[in-house]
Amino acid sequence: METTCVLITRPMYTYLEEQISTHFKLIKLYNYTSLSHLITSIPNSKSTIKALVVDTRLSDHAKMIELLPNLEIVSTYSVGYDKIDLGKCKEKGIRVTNTPDVLTDDVADLAIGLILSVSRKVCACDEYVRSGKWNICGDFGLTTKFSGKSIGIIGLGRIGLAVAKRVEAFGCHISYHSRSQKPDTTYKYYSDVVTLGTACQILIVSCTLTEETKHIINREVINALGPNGILINIGRGAHVDEPELVSALLEGRLGGAGLDVFENEPEVPEELIGLDNVVLMPHVGSDTVETCNAMANLVVGNLVAHFKNKPLLSPVL
Repeated sequence: METTCVLITRPMYTYLEEQISTHFKLIKLYNYTSLSHLITSIPNSKSTIKALVVDTRLSDHAKMIELLPNLEIVSTYSVGYDKIDLGKCKEKGIRVTNTPDVLTDDVADLAIGLILSVSRKVCACDEYVRSGKWNICGDFGLTTKFSGKSIGIIGLGRIGLAVAKRVEAFGCHISYHSRSQKPDTTYKYYSDVVTLGTACQILIVSCTLTEETKHIINREVINALGPNGILINIGRGAHVDEPELVSALLEGRLGGAGLDVFENEPEVPEELIGLDNVVLMPHVGSDTVETCNAMANLVVGNLVAHFKNKPLLSPVL
């Protein structure tokens, strides 16, 4: 397989590239201005690139497929695959894999971290001490309790269930919204998000991004959550209507937000930067050494399985 060419779209993780290079010939798209530039620069690359490794920042995927006629598999270094043109892949018989399960714990852990950081104003307290305000201004103001709150979860999949398990330890009441009611859980089910928002104090977004879930957090849902409510997004940035979120926070119609993802990453709405009731993270939900190694191993394991004609480890298509 050393002669099989694998194209990686951008720098993701050194260990991932090392592992790919152990089994395949790795070609780095980010060393060229475009895929067309790469194809003209490397003889026979158009016909020899048979695998594509991507992540959530992929763009122009359909164009890549058209330019790589011998592409056999797309392996994404992420659990989400909303940026991959699944219709085009299915049409051309291209296999698709992702990295589920291995990142579940880290993303769920971060959700708890964001809840605590927003409700207890951890970042604002840290700045208060570092800036010397504690000595000058006295005690920091009161914050909000997490334990015992009512929690709403949008998307009760692997990550949503892991979050639910963690918030149970805080004595929280859990309810959820999903495409359908889950038969194997006692959590209260709401068939619409607005009603869920009204019923909870902290709303966590952990569902898959689809056309149906794009901007699932809109003005109506935010207003339902209310001026004491907290929104946590560990899903995808496009789940939230960002202009509506910004206006709600500025106008006091929403109590706070913890965000690991944004609609136009790495761009973040400027209005959010100065708000002490908002905690901002640079999409690092799964970014621990342990999980990134496991994700890289799964990406490479899928590639190796495909080119050895063995069952894929985590197939999407």
